[in-house]
Amino acid sequence: MSKDSVQCVWLKRDLRVLDHRPLVEAAARGPVVLLYIVEPEMIEAPDFDGIHWQFIRQSLVDLQASVRELGGALCIRRGEATAVLDTLHIEYDFAGLWSHEETGNAWTFARDKRVARWASGAGVTWQEFAHNGVVRGLRDRDGWARVWETRMAEPLLVVPESLSSPTPAVADIEIPTCAALGLTLEGRALDLTGGEGEGLRVLQSFIDERGKRYHREMSSPNQAYKSCSRLSPYLAWGCVSMRTAYQAIATAAGTRMPKIAARAVIARLHWHCHFMQKLESEPAIEFHAFNRACDTLRAQGHDAAKLEAWQEARTGYPFVDACLRALKARGWINFRMRAMLVSFASYHLWLDWRCFKDWLACQFIDYEPGIHLSQIQMQSGLTGINTLRIYNPIKQGTDHDPDGKFIRTWVPELKEVSNDFIHDPWMMPDLIQIETGCQLGVDYPLPIVEHREAVRFARARFTELRQLPEYREASRAVLQRHGSRKGRSGRGGGRGTKRSKQADDSPQGEFNFTA
Repeated sequence: MSKDSVQCVWLKRDLRVLDHRPLVEAAARGPVVLLYIVEPEMIEAPDFDGIHWQFIRQSLVDLQASVRELGGALCIRRGEATAVLDTLHIEYDFAGLWSHEETGNAWTFARDKRVARWASGAGVTWQEFAHNGVVRGLRDRDGWARVWETRMAEPLLVVPESLSSPTPAVADIEIPTCAALGLTLEGRALDLTGGEGEGLRVLQSFIDERGKRYHREMSSPNQAYKSCSRLSPYLAWGCVSMRTAYQAIATAAGTRMPKIAARAVIARLHWHCHFMQKLESEPAIEFHAFNRACDTLRAQGHDAAKLEAWQEARTGYPFVDACLRALKARGWINFRMRAMLVSFASYHLWLDWRCFKDWLACQFIDYEPGIHLSQIQMQSGLTGINTLRIYNPIKQGTDHDPDGKFIRTWVPELKEVSNDFIHDPWMMPDLIQIETGCQLGVDYPLPIVEHREAVRFARARFTELRQLPEYREASRAVLQRHGSRKGRSGRGGGRGTKRSKQADDSPQGEFNFTA
């Protein structure tokens, strides 16, 4: 590949200029076609939503401005990836294709295989680079943490001093709006704005101000919206690199940020990649349980009425409904509440994870397939290596929203209900229901299931399942292939490993820890 030949950088989930190796490598070799493809497969996918495109669009607008300042241009095309690349290759005759590796779902995997075949046939060298701590082709989890730490310690790649881009062709399109793509944002009240500049600002505000009590307040939906970093969408869409976030927080530890808070965040950055690695190593978990003996556990778990009640936040459990409504409006909620929502759907409503995984993905502005799929399965009890975490929705409310402030904000039907009944309004006598203007079953639904009965049923099913030899055998295989090596005595780990009291609150037992 000769110097000064045209290069093509294919942007996917890496919408930035800082710490961007494909861009640095391509810019060192010649003029750069910096390409983003608006792919119909992505737009039409069941796990894609208007909130995702709005964030991507904002990020592209920000990136476009940064690239122009460097003297380059952002090329936007719409269509199937190989068709777009083929047309561009005819126009620009680029010699190399550069991109980051992507740990996506089935369609991105199939797309990348098509691109690899196209590149080979077109005589184009396609070079992919690691994007975070995920290791492609990993054969053994032993030593993975050291690889992650090594990658995070590498120097950040500086932005190229300048870019030279071929003149954009007439066929280049404007960055389409949600409306132009047939996507809607109805009912959403998002306050997270996409873009590298905004991502770096959010990171700094977390370090300098918001994150002082992160370790204490990350579990409360009231405090978490401020005290959590909310970097997750910027990491998910690549506006900020994992290494940038890690080094900024590690440098601030003990000076601008308490060490204990910084350590808690760094642990979650580690777990972020740990869970993405699971999908990278076993793409089939998009469709099958980690422990295949669990595949038919909830074979009848598609009660349409219960699923709809959960999606519409009318389960009759105030804290659950408040969390669902907040998530649907904002596109974000803290990790413990995410875990509770999945736990409630899986154990209380006995819904199969495959009937709600895509809908839930569309609620998260920070949707990352590897984390999403791995964590839904874990919170549904399908790994065979994690403790069942069946959240009591009443206790979660009293623990994390004791005065009902969060509930009253998001479930205004209950705004006049006193603290005595805010977490279990079905206990209100008829006279108090009249006085508060909240008649159960009319103004606010009665509980969709009875907590104790639902938990009893779920535990009984798992007790039966765990007696099966195929379940135990599959669990051992999952542990070896995907289990964390942290805290394990040797390669075996398992039942003999001592767990500390804090283990139940570790990120591996939660839902999304870049929250």
